[in-house]
Amino acid sequence: MQTSTTGSTRDRIVVAASRLIQRQGYVGTGIKQIATEAEATLGSVYHFFPGGKEAVAVAAMEHGREEFATVLRTALDGEDDPAEAVDACARILAKELRTSGWTDGCPVTAAALETLGTDNPIQRACAEALLAWQNLVADKLLGCGFPDPEARDLAATVINTLEGAEVTAQVTRSETPLLLAGRHLSRLVASYA
Repeated sequence: MQTSTTGSTRDRIVVAASRLIQRQGYVGTGIKQIATEAEATLGSVYHFFPGGKEAVAVAAMEHGREEFATVLRTALDGEDDPAEAVDACARILAKELRTSGWTDGCPVTAAALETLGTDNPIQRACAEALLAWQNLVADKLLGCGFPDPEARDLAATVINTLEGAEVTAQVTRSETPLLLAGRHLSRLVASYA
C-alpha cells in the first residue's frame, strides 16, 4: 500500500505506521518500511518521532483509536435504538474487514497483543483506546436511559466482544464471528432496556 502524498509528512508517517501495524503487527513493522510507505525519508521519521519506532507506534495507536471511534460514532449515532446501534457496529466492522481482504483489522489490538505484560507507552496507548471506545458506547447507553453501572458494564462487554470477534473474523476470513457477536450483543443490550 502506498500512502497518498497529500497531507503533512507527519500525518503520512502515522497513517502508514497504523496500516502496517494492523496488517503485520508492531514487531513485524520496521521503521524503514514505515518511511517507505509514507513516502518520507528516514530522517523525517526521526525528526517527527525522536523516540523512534515506539513513538511512531504510539501515534499510530492514537490514529487507530480515532479511526475506530469514527466507526463507532457512525453506528451509534445512526440508530436511535441502542441494541440496533451495537449490531450496526458489528455489521460495519464485518463489511470493512471483508472489503480489505481480511487485512485491515484493529492496529490497537495487534499492538496490544504483542506488548502484553509490559508497561510501556504502546501498551498504555492501547489501554486508553479501549477505554475511549467503551466510553463512547457507555455514552450512547446513558443517553438512552440506562443506569450508569449497567451502561459502563455493557459498554465494556460490547467493546471486548467486538475486538475478539474482529480477530476471529480475520483469522477465519469470515464475517460470521462479527455478525454473530453483533446479534448477540444486540439481544444483551435489549434485555437491559
